[in-house]
Amino acid sequence: MRRSTTTALVAALLATGVTPVFLTGPAAAAVAKHYDDFNGDGRRDLAYGGYNDVDREGGTITVVYGTTTGLDTAHPKYLHQDSAGIPGSGEEDDQFGASLASADLNKDGYADLVVGNPTEHVGSDDYRGTVTVLWGSKTGLSGGTNIAPVGGAGGHFGRDLATGDFTGDGSPDLAVIGGEEAWLYRGPFTKSGTTGKVSKIDKGSGGWYSSALAAGKVDGDGKTDLVVIGTEINGSQIRERAWYLKGTSSGLASGTSKTLSDRQEGLYPSPVIGDFDKNGYGDIALGVPDKDNGKGAVTIWRGTSSGPGTSVTLTQATSGVSGSPEADDNFGYAISAADTNGDGYADLAVGVPHEDVDGDEDQGGVHVFRGGSGGLSGARSSWIAQTVLGPADSHAAFGYTLRLRDLTADGKADLAVGAAGGALLMRGTSTVPTKTGAITLPELGGSFAD
Repeated sequence: MRRSTTTALVAALLATGVTPVFLTGPAAAAVAKHYDDFNGDGRRDLAYGGYNDVDREGGTITVVYGTTTGLDTAHPKYLHQDSAGIPGSGEEDDQFGASLASADLNKDGYADLVVGNPTEHVGSDDYRGTVTVLWGSKTGLSGGTNIAPVGGAGGHFGRDLATGDFTGDGSPDLAVIGGEEAWLYRGPFTKSGTTGKVSKIDKGSGGWYSSALAAGKVDGDGKTDLVVIGTEINGSQIRERAWYLKGTSSGLASGTSKTLSDRQEGLYPSPVIGDFDKNGYGDIALGVPDKDNGKGAVTIWRGTSSGPGTSVTLTQATSGVSGSPEADDNFGYAISAADTNGDGYADLAVGVPHEDVDGDEDQGGVHVFRGGSGGLSGARSSWIAQTVLGPADSHAAFGYTLRLRDLTADGKADLAVGAAGGALLMRGTSTVPTKTGAITLPELGGSFAD
């Protein structure tokens, strides 16, 4: 049966957790090379929502560490609020790990994992939410510190997260959604809970309500930029929009906005950023899974030196794209960008978890659009069927969560795909990710961080 929003599907599958204890890294260490290398060995690691133990509730995070031979799936680690050193405790309404992001926030050479728990009860405040930093170390993630919300940020604090050096000062920063507003926490961060300056990311209109974030480099100046998805109310107009903010030395500067719907349709857009045409400017991909009665679409908002400009929209009706658009397919439910074939162009994976295939309802699948001259096109797209995971099955929801990252250090991003009954990591190749040598990921019960 189709679930109408990303939140609904993830909540149905979700179980996630986190850590806190105080370990020190090497003196005068440089910022970690990879924002997801939690143990500083030079290899990317993978963290995602997992499953609760039978006698525990509140959310669990699964962490699989990278090695010289690939991910060590035989020895996953499980982190939650009942783990030693992690603030709080697992409770029935918690969603520890509902949002995830990572960066070396304290600049000790080890990447840290930021964990959102937007439904955490804090004192008498129901659903105030928490954000916890799990600290990287030589032995991996260990110990954690809560980030304090400022006034106005309460209420589902940690609904979404994004990291990046928005000011270009060498210290990673953190953007957080709380209270339907976005907030910028500047680095550096410490294990005692201190941060740099905290400021509201304010659109200047009284009717803006933030719901999702993405960070990346759009205008080519070296600083990280931010995209905020939200609903804007102006008089009788209610519009779903994407808002671009440019990274500057003094913080984030408001830029252009793009209207995704001229009324409140509940499209649940999700953004990612990648340079699909290799012109030095990041393009903003906007997944809009509930567009046109759930047929779905992905809009590419092309980057330029002055920020995003023109746009093009991809659907299953685009020439060269496999399949055909049908109500409730939800093309664009999950998206992720990275270079999966090593040609220097970012590619885009697009999940269609409610695609019906040969009579199997909601079997799902994934389109991979390869970047190239002129950007993404249907002519350079490929279809990955649910059957790479196992026998054809109904309600598999293959592609409900995705992540493209180079986990094997061969210069080609590998594709992680989640389904209702499991998850698979397919290695990047000179063409498209392959099921040859694919590995099963342990204990996926939530979502990947992009």
